[in-house]
Amino acid sequence: MILKQLSIINYKNLAQVELELSPKINCFVGNNGMGKTNLLDAIYYLSFCRSYTNPIDIQIIKHDADVCMLQGKYEFENQGEEEIYCGLRRRQKKQFKRNKKEYEKLSDHIGFIPLVMISPADIEIIQGGSEERRKFMDIAISQFDKEYIHALIRYNKALQQRNAMLKMDDNEIDFTLLELWEEQMVEDGTFIFEKRQAFVEEFIPIFEEFYKIISLSNEDVTFNYVSQLSDRNFAVRLRETRRRDIAIGHTTIGIHRDELEMLLNGFPIKKVGSQGQNKTYFVSMKLAQFHYLLKTGKRTPILLLDDIFDRLDANRVEEIMKLVSSDEFGQIFISDTNRESFDKILNSFNDNYHVYFVENGEINLMAT
Repeated sequence: MILKQLSIINYKNLAQVELELSPKINCFVGNNGMGKTNLLDAIYYLSFCRSYTNPIDIQIIKHDADVCMLQGKYEFENQGEEEIYCGLRRRQKKQFKRNKKEYEKLSDHIGFIPLVMISPADIEIIQGGSEERRKFMDIAISQFDKEYIHALIRYNKALQQRNAMLKMDDNEIDFTLLELWEEQMVEDGTFIFEKRQAFVEEFIPIFEEFYKIISLSNEDVTFNYVSQLSDRNFAVRLRETRRRDIAIGHTTIGIHRDELEMLLNGFPIKKVGSQGQNKTYFVSMKLAQFHYLLKTGKRTPILLLDDIFDRLDANRVEEIMKLVSSDEFGQIFISDTNRESFDKILNSFNDNYHVYFVENGEINLMAT
């Protein structure tokens, strides 16, 4: 699967972009703030129906415009072409279409165009709160397991309803209805827990191997999946904590409190890791995610590398590029501020690449 053509109107600082893309490597070079990350983010949006960095859709519309449009034409092996369209207008519901037919639910699109993005913002997976690590698991699993994303949506709705009831006065709470929401949480939460547990068990050795290759070291890295569902029945624990939850006004038990402990030589990497180790850790996580999706999914994911070579030594950069230049990887998009960095990288790709110069939201193909 490759993205052949990309059209953009008023996406952040990208007023109008029309690109014919290489099936293998597409490089975007330019100074910071020119639009390189926005271009990669637009490609991400066409896969996930949302921005990688902006949770509020209205923030992606160019500040002096009322309408934003994205359109990608993809070529699938043995399946022909598919067109994905997204249109956003201020104060209106966004449209998301596949071959001109609008999706009834955006969740139905997730996984159709598998994609992995690696960005400096991924440091939040390590340094941020536990919700960042849960999001990492959810994005990875949802791209190949439709029932998982549907269970996650149902669980979050039931959790929201339970929390709303917990904030009521005791005499206002309908305990019959509360128990119904708890039953929904137990059913979907147990399913999600089992899926996350299976994912982490299979993911760890893949991640460890990528870290070893990139770091050229024998540092001991791993994960621990920590969940309140590991050692007690979820339904029993919800009943046991109900009075306490009513007193504090929110749910304290469930998969919405799951955690991934990230360890380097037996210690939390967020406390002991250097900048290079932290970056190697999350880059290895994302490349392992790519490998996992490739193994479990139906098609090769697109890979986006946004300014990831900063603060990595030359040896680690070289090992990353050896990995992504292998036949396992398909279409790749890379952004960087340094054209010389690209020239070194592209030596291993013969002529199967495009290099674009990005300046003030304008993107032009450069002579190679």
